[in-house]
Amino acid sequence: MFTGIIQDVGRIATIQREPEQTHMTFTTALDMARWQLGDSVACNGCCLTITAFPDIATFAATLSQETLNLTIFSDAHELDAINLEPALRMGDALGGHMVTGHIDGVGVVKGVKAIGEHREYTFTLPESLARYVVVKGSIAINGVSLTVNRVAGCDFTVNLIPHTLSHTNLGALEADAQVNIETDMYGRYVERLMQFSDRESE
Repeated sequence: MFTGIIQDVGRIATIQREPEQTHMTFTTALDMARWQLGDSVACNGCCLTITAFPDIATFAATLSQETLNLTIFSDAHELDAINLEPALRMGDALGGHMVTGHIDGVGVVKGVKAIGEHREYTFTLPESLARYVVVKGSIAINGVSLTVNRVAGCDFTVNLIPHTLSHTNLGALEADAQVNIETDMYGRYVERLMQFSDRESE
């Protein structure tokens, strides 16, 4: 589990594509002394498992075809900036919201508007995901925990404060850019429960 509070913006160092999977290495300024093989790290919000440590500032992960199909990593390039957050440990502060690292799909930047030092971003989603987005609900964009301000059909709007703009890769987003989206998991639980409730009432 993660919080959506980004701890470092790293880079993709290498990409090795194979027919059914892709191997990537990521560089980071984080202290990896306590990290171990098999640990989880959210990379742009996507939970990846560490498979190797090529050097003291680099870790490796393998992305399955399912992960590639659902994330922006299918079109990743070397040197891309990547939001990084190690998995929660017992006693860590929960500053954002509960983020699983299971990406639901890809969203697209529809518009960007400066409001003082802040920026308002509007994203559009596939209809299959839009139903899980609600006003004042939580959403993770490239792994960043954000609050939904407005919703209109398949579009939603969030506000990014200066700290978020300067400490994540969201500040570099422009119109038509793609992002990883994880919707609030509670909506899925409610939907699933309602499906069984409807069957029992028939």
